[in-house]
This record gives sequence, C-alpha cells and structure tokens, in this order.
Amino acid sequence: MKKAKRFLLIPLLFFLCFALTACGKRNNQNVYQKVKESKHIIWGVRADTRLFGLTNVKTGKIEGFEIDLAHALTKQMLGKDATASFVTTTANTRIPLLKNGNIDAVLATMTITPERAKQVDFSKPYFPAGSSLLVPDNSKIKNVKDLNGETVLAVKGTTAVNDVHKFEPKARVLQYDDYGQAMSALKANQGVALTTDNGLLAGIAQENPGYKLVGGVYNNAPYGIAVNKGQKDMVDHINKALDQLKKNGTYDRLIKKWFAGIPGFSLKGVLK
Repeated sequence: MKKAKRFLLIPLLFFLCFALTACGKRNNQNVYQKVKESKHIIWGVRADTRLFGLTNVKTGKIEGFEIDLAHALTKQMLGKDATASFVTTTANTRIPLLKNGNIDAVLATMTITPERAKQVDFSKPYFPAGSSLLVPDNSKIKNVKDLNGETVLAVKGTTAVNDVHKFEPKARVLQYDDYGQAMSALKANQGVALTTDNGLLAGIAQENPGYKLVGGVYNNAPYGIAVNKGQKDMVDHINKALDQLKKNGTYDRLIKKWFAGIPGFSLKGVLK
C-alpha cells in the first residue's frame, strides 16, 4: 500500500514542478518581447468610467479616451497590423491581474503614487489628473478656497477627501458610497460642490447639464500606464510611443474628441 502511494505521488510531484516552473516563466518573461512577437497587447481597462472607458449598452463594446489611446499605442509600438484586446478591471483587481500575467499593461485611470510604485512600474503620465470641483452653473464657488466653512461632497475612499482638508481645512466634507449618490446630494443642495479627479468630474458634467468644473486642478495626481515590476523594455516602448503620439497629433486629437465642450474643463491644461 505504501509503495502504491509512493508511485501515485511521483506524477503529482512532476505536475506541481511543471506548473510552478510554467508560472514562474510567465511572470518573469519579457512582456515587450512577447507582445512584439504576437503583435497583440492585452490592456486592463475600466468599463464604468464615462469618457475614459465605459461599456456602450447598444454595442456591448467599451468606449472612451483610454480605449482609443490603447489602440493607438498598440499600433505605434507594434505596427499597423497589431491588435489590442481589453480586460475589464477595477481598482481592486488591476494590480493582481497584472501580477498574474492576465494582462500586459493597465490603462485605467490609475494615479501614480509612491505606494503603487512599490508594486508596479509606471510610464510617464498620459493624463494630468487632479482634484477639482463640480458646481451648479450659477454657483458662487470659484475655487477650493471658497469652500471655507462650506459643505463639499465626496466619495468614500477617494483621495479628494484628504485633498480638500489639505487645501481648505475649514471645509466640511460629506462622504457617499458612490458618485451617483454624491451627485444626487449636490442636486439636492446638500453641499455646494462635488470633488474628485477632474477627468471623472468631466464625465459627470457631460451627463448632467447645468453643472460645470471650476478652479482648475488644486492637487496634481496624474494617471500613468502600469506594467509589472522589472519590465523596463515595456515601459520604455510605451513612453516612446506616447511621445510619438503627442508629436504626430494623435494624442491631441483624442483629447479633443472626448473632452472638448465639457463645461469648465480646461483643454489647455491637458494639451500643454
């Protein structure tokens, strides 16, 4: 009986060894060489963020600035016949999916922070995001300093909550579970402004006529493209492609396509 068990364990050990080796190779492989050979990049994106990446309920496809940018980067890096595919991510899943090799890069409104830089490597910024304010068209609020003694609305867990207190300590902050609730509170005059990233506010303003962004960006928190740690080749080629897209006008065209006409949104601040 013991001998039979020993024989059964041998193939199991071989299988485990093979699986671990394969996993190690997948996580340690040169991602740029892989995408160069396949002429295909798998991007982790958002599918719930208006203007950046949002599922079109009629077509079932994800549309937005980041989706268009991913297509443009893919062709700039790998050639005109290269293709891009998309995996929907969230703030909680994007880094694990990257670490597990399920995606090649994250292009999903991801703010560059020192803490995240310990887990992933970032490209140069591709969108100059930062905390801003959304107010009714007839509001007297012009910038964050006007929030002295006022109530401002925010979403739980966002960096904007601390940003407001950093720049206007006497502001009162009401926090909600999501942007839908926060926007409903603004419409009900429970606060004088809603605060979060300028790009996200632009999307909210687009679907809520009568509201506008004010005060520009009062705290810089740019978005970057994330790749797995140690993938210098991938980062270098993404950065080079970003530079080329800005030089040939593609980047400016995409920004104008998605953000032109948003009340109070500064195109100059993005295209500088």
